[in-house]
Amino acid sequence: MLLRVTMGLALAETLLLAGVLTAWADRVAGGRLLAAFLVGIAVWISGNELPNWLGPEVEMLSLRVLATAPLSAAVFFHFCVVFCRAPLRRGWITAAYVLGGVAVLASQLLSPAHFVDHPDVGRLAVAEPAAVIASLSWVVLGLGGVGVLLRTLMRPPIDGRGPARGQVAAVTASCLWGLVCLGGYAIALMRWPVYPFPLLAFPLYPLMLVYGILRYGVFVANAWAGKALVWTLLLASGIAIVGLMPLVLPFESRWLSGLAVAAGCLALNGPVRRFVQRLIYPGGEVSAQDLGRWRETLQAADSLDRLGAEASALLSRRLGTPVTVTVEAEADAVEGAEESAEEGADRALPSADRPALTMHREGVTWTPRWTAWEAAPPGQRHVAELFATVLADAALRVGQAQQAAARERDRQVQARLAELGALAATVAHDIRNPLNIIGMAVAMAPTETRQEVGAQVARIAHLTSDLLDYAKPWRLQRERVELRSLIEGVIRRQPGARLSAAWPSEAWVESIDPRRLEQALINLVENARGASAAGCEIDVELDARPAAGPGGALLRLHVCDDGAGVPEELRERLFEPFASRSPGGTGLGLAIVARIAEAHGGRASLTVRPPWTTCFTLELPR
Repeated sequence: MLLRVTMGLALAETLLLAGVLTAWADRVAGGRLLAAFLVGIAVWISGNELPNWLGPEVEMLSLRVLATAPLSAAVFFHFCVVFCRAPLRRGWITAAYVLGGVAVLASQLLSPAHFVDHPDVGRLAVAEPAAVIASLSWVVLGLGGVGVLLRTLMRPPIDGRGPARGQVAAVTASCLWGLVCLGGYAIALMRWPVYPFPLLAFPLYPLMLVYGILRYGVFVANAWAGKALVWTLLLASGIAIVGLMPLVLPFESRWLSGLAVAAGCLALNGPVRRFVQRLIYPGGEVSAQDLGRWRETLQAADSLDRLGAEASALLSRRLGTPVTVTVEAEADAVEGAEESAEEGADRALPSADRPALTMHREGVTWTPRWTAWEAAPPGQRHVAELFATVLADAALRVGQAQQAAARERDRQVQARLAELGALAATVAHDIRNPLNIIGMAVAMAPTETRQEVGAQVARIAHLTSDLLDYAKPWRLQRERVELRSLIEGVIRRQPGARLSAAWPSEAWVESIDPRRLEQALINLVENARGASAAGCEIDVELDARPAAGPGGALLRLHVCDDGAGVPEELRERLFEPFASRSPGGTGLGLAIVARIAEAHGGRASLTVRPPWTTCFTLELPR
């Protein structure tokens, strides 16, 4: 009777854990495969117990069910390969399923076992000689899976992308525990005069297997395990007190026994909970050495991204469970949200069951935001809070260092621009005088000669003007502008350009330098007219979302043509000076466009907008 209850409990528990794994499959590599393996264990338990539950008339069905064990072993091998990210070819997995399928088919065609009575187990399946194929197949597949686990345990992946060492050790230990439990069937089959007590521990096998993995992947699993262990220890303490009462009292009293159990459980409740927390969450206290080591490690970070990665590694290692740590400034959060909305990319957000710590900048201070920490015990939460104070100091230092570096870069850029502007002014002055002399010298020359010299002189003058404009420092004259009227003015002076149908009747934008914006559009339109005889189309996107940061909503202007396109070798340096020299161009047009966009706090880029072959986009804050 005790074994019937034990195996029934193991069956229910296995199916429940399979459902939990299916719900959390995205938290564990190979989670669905492990859930399928647990279902296979449930099928195997049902095959063994059906004759004991329903009688001898279902024995043939039980044999058919038991014959599926090799396929479950193949699933286990597949799970071990995926879970450990073992460098095995896919052919090994295919061979495992072929072996398992052949063994199942052979077992279905032959009679692999028969049932006999056993005083302790009840109806017991005894293998026939025909079961050699099935038995060898699942033994080979099981040993193959354990071999993959042991290899990963001894030689973890160098790139660190595999599972945590503790996870692999837990899965390996659970497999050994399962073998010990199955030793109970060996005792029964050998007819030893010993009760098959190892089978009583079988319900712990799927529990150890699943918790050993979720311990490092789902934080709330630790809370469940902690509560279960606390109640188990308190229950064991109560049973021990009941057993000791006859040795203490000279008479039997249920009231006194109940009172002693209640008092003992109340007295032990606090110590037991603290013991369980230290067991499941080791390292709940922080020393001065810990704080110093954290500061020293985080001090080496030179960017917020690297700081977040270092902090994630430190806190995850300390708490024994993966913790996502993100360090983001206010502007970074806005930019990340816009990028996610525009491109539809799924950002790797922390799971609702995995703890996350986000350090967010508000003015000059950094504040922590906590996600999914409800299941954390007080000790671990205290560790995380102390760690957040150290991380805030490190983030402040990194932010100040980045601001100082940015100011130094700006100073150097302005110094180089001033130097380049002075040089360009000198060169332009020295060039214009010879150009005037050349123009006067050919005044009496033939018409073709004067036209050719005039064209080349104008080209050099244009290059000189662009060089001066690009090199000299200049300030934007910002004002409120009606965008459609400005674009229509450009189109009137640039034949071949046209507005798209997406333009609204009015489009007001704030804080734009109309002269510089017009200059950028003229450069882009002239570039498009040189690439396509059909001219170009100017399209607009007005982002109507409310301002969420310093840049606010966005304005995008697209100048698209149907020309030959931009050569691949030019795409990376297209906006650099003299990178593109179109016929009749100076090589500075696109560089000036990029500088105008950057001066407004935006950017210029080459984008893809079918059916056009080439599109240049000006992205500016509104």
